[in-house]
Amino acid sequence: MGEQPGPDISDIGRKAGRGAVWSLIGTLVTRAGSFVLGLVLARLLAPGDFGTYAVALAATQFVMVVKDVGVMSAVVQWRGRLEDIAPTATTLTMISAVGLYAVFWVGAPAFSTLAGSEEATSVVRILTAVILVEAVTAVRSAALLRWFRTGKNAKAVLAGFLVNAPVAIVLAAGGAGAYSFAWGQLAGAVVTGVFMLIYARLPYRFGFDRRIAARLLRFGIPSAAGIALEVLLLNVGYIIVGNIMGEDWLGFYLMAFNVSSWVPGLIGSAIRMVSIAGFSRLAERDAESLSLGVQKSLPLLITMVLPLAVFMAVLAHSLIIFIYGAQWEQAAGVLRFLAVLMVVRMLTSFALDILNGQGATRSTVWMNLGHAAAMIPAVIAGTHLDGIRGAAIGQAAAALLVALPLAMLAVQRAGVRLAPVLPGLIRPVGGALVCAAVMLGLSMPTQDSPFVQLVVAGGGGLLAYLLVVVTRDQLHFVTDRLVRLLPARAR
Repeated sequence: MGEQPGPDISDIGRKAGRGAVWSLIGTLVTRAGSFVLGLVLARLLAPGDFGTYAVALAATQFVMVVKDVGVMSAVVQWRGRLEDIAPTATTLTMISAVGLYAVFWVGAPAFSTLAGSEEATSVVRILTAVILVEAVTAVRSAALLRWFRTGKNAKAVLAGFLVNAPVAIVLAAGGAGAYSFAWGQLAGAVVTGVFMLIYARLPYRFGFDRRIAARLLRFGIPSAAGIALEVLLLNVGYIIVGNIMGEDWLGFYLMAFNVSSWVPGLIGSAIRMVSIAGFSRLAERDAESLSLGVQKSLPLLITMVLPLAVFMAVLAHSLIIFIYGAQWEQAAGVLRFLAVLMVVRMLTSFALDILNGQGATRSTVWMNLGHAAAMIPAVIAGTHLDGIRGAAIGQAAAALLVALPLAMLAVQRAGVRLAPVLPGLIRPVGGALVCAAVMLGLSMPTQDSPFVQLVVAGGGGLLAYLLVVVTRDQLHFVTDRLVRLLPARAR
């Protein structure tokens, strides 16, 4: 009997595309809400409260990655029936999360002291409790991602945010300080978890099969280690800055880092919701299908990210002052360099998803270990030399000069050909240079008003970018699609 044909690459692309659209819509709504929530809390809380929250957030983001020892990623890329592995996967995630939470409960005082904020101990303990909720829903959430049902996932996350925001605001207005962040996120996680369980419709059973557990952990542990290192690298700056400079400066650094995370949080999160599942299905077919998928998607990612990075770097001061007020202007000098980190961060995360989809999870560990070896001393030296701006320069330099080359090498060793991508990058890179020049030129006569500068210089630069990047054929294609969407009566 002949070999059964693998999944059709165009069908995978359509499913991933639809999933990415739903994910982007859901992420856009929740990120917009988070942005508004950040504006409100920035006026209710002091920079020191943000610094305390930054310590707890660093701990939480780390434990969120390793809470299930990579079982969730293993479930997404599993070659076989999901029902066969769900009981074992559920048992593994619960054992891992409970054990990890116990470790962080005991270690919270030492962690907070290391980060320069002993007051963060209780906040760390509350916020990291989110992993207990996530452990209950991890396999069900992975099932939704595996089936490209990201619309359901997005609805669950939105429901959680609609609880998170009012809880955080009420507590902040009542003087709860950094606790308002923690209790708000924990309440939101519970609501999101309930919706995940409802949407997945996967029987909730515990069980244990040693053979299945071994296969899940062989994939999952290196995957979790690689992603945990990625998260650690993003958050180690908080710990170093807090330890060297204290809570207030850490608050400014956190604000700049949050702004630089808007794009990864929006576009990157939407992509990650479908990328591991999509790359897994392509790799299941053959190596050439995976290469073609990467070659089509990578230029699109770079095209979307570059103009936004230029906007943040060139207009950092106006952006920070207009949104958060002049009292946060110290964060602007940091944002210029974190915009560079943002671009590299998007690319290395994309590489991580490719490697996980291919099953080359050990490569993600070595890639991030190399990055860590360069970044940690660079951030320490930069902070001592030039404060929070030096920390940002060290983080950006290590990412650009070490992390990105290592990611490219790892992806190519996994069998993905990157050379065909290069011609597609000429227009985005050229457009970014033109965009920066236009923004710089228009920023001088509009520097007296942050709002006018953002509209005139920012709008002019982004328009120039589009004129360089969008081809005539692409413009005609978009125009034709818009015309077809118009009702016949309107035409």
